[in-house]
Amino acid sequence: MWPFFKKHSEPTLGRRGERIARRRLKRMGFKILATNYRCSAGEADLIALDSSTIRRADGAETLVFVEVKTRSGDKYTDPQAAVDADKQARLRKIAKYYLTTHNAADMNVRFDVVAVVARPGQAPQITHIPDAF
Repeated sequence: MWPFFKKHSEPTLGRRGERIARRRLKRMGFKILATNYRCSAGEADLIALDSSTIRRADGAETLVFVEVKTRSGDKYTDPQAAVDADKQARLRKIAKYYLTTHNAADMNVRFDVVAVVARPGQAPQITHIPDAF
């Protein structure tokens, strides 16, 4: 093995935050369709179906593209502040690609942010922001 690379037994902070967000969304009734979905437009952290509370008038499920932001602290800014206009535009392009390639163009779509603050030795603080943008 290359001497400058260390094999990590623990997931990175970002991957840990995605796992925490995934568990939270499942408890809320979401069905996770994809994690770390990659396409030519970029990567979406999570893609899920929400049939729990927010429905269209016709009762259709909502397809949710979730951006997860994880930080070890929030002293200077909240993690969700990192979802800037460029990130939002990229996630919209990913959603458009996903909808066209999965025959889902008629689905209700929503963009959520899950912010996770995972301070060492403390339970993570999770903030779910439905319809964030």
